[in-house]
Amino acid sequence: MRTDDVVRTFTEFYEERGHRPLTGSTLLPPPGDPVLFTTSGMHPLTPYLEGRPHPLGRRLVNVQRCLRTTDLDEVGDPTHLTVFEMLGTWSLGDYEGPRSLEWGYELLTDGFGVDPRLLHSTVFGGDDRTGPDTPSLELWQRLGVPVEFTVEDNWWSNGPTGPCGPDSEIFLWTGDTPPESSPSRDGRWVEMWNHVTMRYRRLDDGSLVPLPQRNVDTGLGLERLSSRLQGRSSVFECDVFEPWRRLLPGLWPSLDEPSLRLVSDHLRSSFVVVGDGVRPSNTGRGYVLRRLIRRLLTVLRHEDGGDPTRGLGDLPEELIRHTLDRFRQDEDPRRVRHVLLDEERRFDRLLDRGRKVLDRPRFRGPLDEDDLRYLHDTHGLPRELVRGLRPK
Repeated sequence: MRTDDVVRTFTEFYEERGHRPLTGSTLLPPPGDPVLFTTSGMHPLTPYLEGRPHPLGRRLVNVQRCLRTTDLDEVGDPTHLTVFEMLGTWSLGDYEGPRSLEWGYELLTDGFGVDPRLLHSTVFGGDDRTGPDTPSLELWQRLGVPVEFTVEDNWWSNGPTGPCGPDSEIFLWTGDTPPESSPSRDGRWVEMWNHVTMRYRRLDDGSLVPLPQRNVDTGLGLERLSSRLQGRSSVFECDVFEPWRRLLPGLWPSLDEPSLRLVSDHLRSSFVVVGDGVRPSNTGRGYVLRRLIRRLLTVLRHEDGGDPTRGLGDLPEELIRHTLDRFRQDEDPRRVRHVLLDEERRFDRLLDRGRKVLDRPRFRGPLDEDDLRYLHDTHGLPRELVRGLRPK
């Protein structure tokens, strides 16, 4: 099942159950949202989760592009991406968590053909403020899906304040052996789908107050699901990365697989961020974009112990156009390339300056935290760049 078929199957399943399709927003959250980028599909819906009537009704479905930097150091493993697509559903004061979970189980097993024996669930076990999520527990027990209680891992919030609530997560077994253990004890259980019963608002003092209505907010990672349905062991092997697997190794043949994955992810993410109107800078969203570009350039410049013969100007336009089309963006590929090339020139100037600084006697030995902080604060050299400049 190709990724576009996954999206179609998902959307049609929920439309048949009364959900109206939403057009996904950009990576830029609405005014007033404290986050730099949209990290989940709920950001544009916050006013409606808090009680405002939505013009399309109380059941919604969409595909939302998201960006998360919290897992940046995990990129390169089989499951993490910086920019990805999230399949989402919402009940705005309509049905509750157990119905959402039952539909999710039906779609995974009947709609996508997932073997039920490969599923595991987790539910909120309760804390000193709220009790355990008994309705979700009972639903999973009725369906015969193994359940694990957790506390912190099954409480979802958008930040220190705002809408929040207990969640139940659905995991899929990715190992070569029959399923064993549980999600908290075995990394071969990969989280696929999170169902949040969003019924509280956390205040500045940390206390919880009920929302005007009880909502359900779900998010399913599209690339993760597609890779499993296509029999692939990594998100970088699903069909949306086909042009990257075909074209990138020929440009930088010395890169190993984790490095190719990181470069693919960061380039792809940079295209999407630029496509949504962000430009590199030293603060805010622009700094996130600058960091992505410089991280991938650090790998390209130093993974093989020397400067590569190729740069970002050699990227095939097919990769830029494919990414912009995938994320439904109208940006001119030539403008995207220009932004990256300009940042590459800035990076090369920083690289030359960094080599001269690190050649000073003070920095020829092992570097401690004070050295790394000084190099960053005084000379603008991020620690990952410093490590890349050091002899291997």
